[in-house]
Amino acid sequence: MASIRELHKHLVSKERSAVEITQEALDRIQALEPKLHSFLSVTADRALEQARAVDAKIAAKEEIGLLAGIPIGVKDNICTKGIRTTCASRMLENFIPPYESTVTEKLLAAGAVIVGKTNLDEFAMGGSTETSAFGMTRNPWDLSRVAGGSSGGSAAAVAAEECVVSLGSDTGGSIRQPASFCGVVGIKPTYGLVSRYGLVAFASSLDQIGSFGRTVEDAAILLGAIAGYDPKDSTSLKVAIPDYTAALKPDLKPRGQLKIGVIKETFGEGLDSQVEQAIAKALEQLQALGAEIHVVSCPRFRYGLPSYYIIAPSEASANLARYDGVKYGYRAADADNLVEMYTRTRATGFGAEVKRRIMLGTYALSAGYYDAYYLKAQKVRTLIKEDFEKAFEQVDVLACPTAPTTAFKAGEKTSDPLSMYLVDLMTIPVNLAGLPGISVPCGFDDNGLPIGLQLIGKALREDQLFQVAYAYEQSTSWHLQKPKIE
Repeated sequence: MASIRELHKHLVSKERSAVEITQEALDRIQALEPKLHSFLSVTADRALEQARAVDAKIAAKEEIGLLAGIPIGVKDNICTKGIRTTCASRMLENFIPPYESTVTEKLLAAGAVIVGKTNLDEFAMGGSTETSAFGMTRNPWDLSRVAGGSSGGSAAAVAAEECVVSLGSDTGGSIRQPASFCGVVGIKPTYGLVSRYGLVAFASSLDQIGSFGRTVEDAAILLGAIAGYDPKDSTSLKVAIPDYTAALKPDLKPRGQLKIGVIKETFGEGLDSQVEQAIAKALEQLQALGAEIHVVSCPRFRYGLPSYYIIAPSEASANLARYDGVKYGYRAADADNLVEMYTRTRATGFGAEVKRRIMLGTYALSAGYYDAYYLKAQKVRTLIKEDFEKAFEQVDVLACPTAPTTAFKAGEKTSDPLSMYLVDLMTIPVNLAGLPGISVPCGFDDNGLPIGLQLIGKALREDQLFQVAYAYEQSTSWHLQKPKIE
């Protein structure tokens, strides 16, 4: 499937219709879904209806925007009016939101075609999409491996060309890590740049909606469409949204003007040697394109993981208290009293990983432990943010691997939660600091599995991230390689 800009040209020139493009995506979904399981709901009838509306506009000689008629996947923790939104949990298996999230409202207004809701780890808690109550998503590059998580369905759908672009959410790496595993571009924007209204909350001070694309330009176009102030989200930032595509240039000249800092704490023990080699080559390429490369230190970077696994579960414990079998969602039957109904509902409605995190968070917030755990973790979070601020006094953009390894085998880490948590080692500090981060493909290992380079920017400097990522992408051919799904 072609890029957004190419498809837009086809539509405007009437070379292809929006219905034809949408049908192509739906046919591909039908053919691949038995193997991949990227989608939890496919909205074929609605999608074709949306496509026909775009074709009618073109026939009436009305102007259409870049996203009009473009097939898009939406992570199934983002509310869509009248379309099931499950969070990949039994708890919300039959929940149909009565309202539209701000991001999907913006996409529909832009004429985008939503082809379905993508699979994820239950309530976005996991790093492999294996905690989904409805079955895991498989990696298009190797069906025996995971697609990453929690936005594994969104990443796999884009990699397999089931849709052109997709929306994900990122709390500790849930866009960037699956983007790395699936060989696509994924951006987590600055906290507050994109409205969270209609995003089912996991950890409210960390959650952020972002975009996936097969190219940097596609990811930039989609982010530009969903970003912006929203009075319905109290954490939304009142800032002007630039045209991110204006920052896309084939090099980083004038030479030496842009400084990239390599975070030394992200190298060493635990980093796969082939990932390390690919990152080293990517940095050489960025230098050849005109960037100055410096080694910088973020000494508290390694404390991101333990801090996150106190803060995120604590916020999850509070956010998930609403699923009690009373207001909406699943309710356990055959309970003799209210307390028993609460207990049975939560025991059977939530999966093991969600229950683990609720218990961790409830413990960290409990009397006598709040100061020792939650308060201390928030103080460490401030120190991590300070490390980033000091690094950005020396450089414009930071670089490191997106993930310490390539995609692992399905089932390899399910019995060891700690090893699963370590997969997000490189991505978590970015969320704690509220900064933007992007993963861009930078090579393959000996098994033919994609490797991602993570670039981290200053707050609200998504334009600079796109500039560096685009220059690198255009000087390499990694993004042109596609998985052969057997």
